Amino acid sequence: MASLEENSLIWLRPEPSGRKPRYTREQIARTALAIADAEGFEAVTMKRIASELGSSTMALYYYVHTKADIIALMHDSILEEVLIPADEVPTDWREATAEISRRSRNALVAHPWSLASLNDAQFGPNAMRHYEQSLAALRHTGLTTAQKITLTAILDDYVVGSAIHTVESLERARAAEQNPAIATDAMAFGEALLGTGDFPELAALYEKAAVPNDEDPAADGLAADGPAMDVDHLSDQFEAGLSALLDGLSRSMRIT
Repeated sequence: MASLEENSLIWLRPEPSGRKPRYTREQIARTALAIADAEGFEAVTMKRIASELGSSTMALYYYVHTKADIIALMHDSILEEVLIPADEVPTDWREATAEISRRSRNALVAHPWSLASLNDAQFGPNAMRHYEQSLAALRHTGLTTAQKITLTAILDDYVVGSAIHTVESLERARAAEQNPAIATDAMAFGEALLGTGDFPELAALYEKAAVPNDEDPAADGLAADGPAMDVDHLSDQFEAGLSALLDGLSRSMRIT
């Protein structure tokens, strides 16, 4: 039977110290992230991490007791990427929340597997720091506690939705590059459906997107492998939506 210590949160256990430890939790987290980024979350196992570190699997258990410990460390390491350095936090609430949202989305897109694999992670110190920073950005807005919680939740929802859309778009683009025939077939199928007359709005959009537009370059190529699949275009789309969202929140919550 596992001991109480083995089942406790990793954050409640002191990190091994003294002469015996060869690795830190940070090293273990970075190694696990590198494996997941290169091969997917499923490739992250105690045995694989130990191998990358040049350790035995049994020796690794001295530092982490369960897969939940690994997940907690990975989650906390990703959240460290989201934190704005203390001396770089904007004083304006809108600029600060925008930068936090931007960094959050960038971290999720950089580690696309995390969107589905870290949902049950134990919140660690960097999760606390992240939320503290989010609330601190709203310190001088005059918002109530409930409003601050609502505003940060709305922004988080937008960030996650944008990250999911971005990851899916980039995956489709990569699939098209690897198998051009599938992309060609998909285009032909779509054009055949548009030709039935059952999708007048989509047909109009497709026709307009096929014509170069110097005044609105972002509208070009929407039907094929154009900017909709491009990182820069997706980032611009995120920024436009974030600005509109902050405008709406500012008005509806009467932030001065």
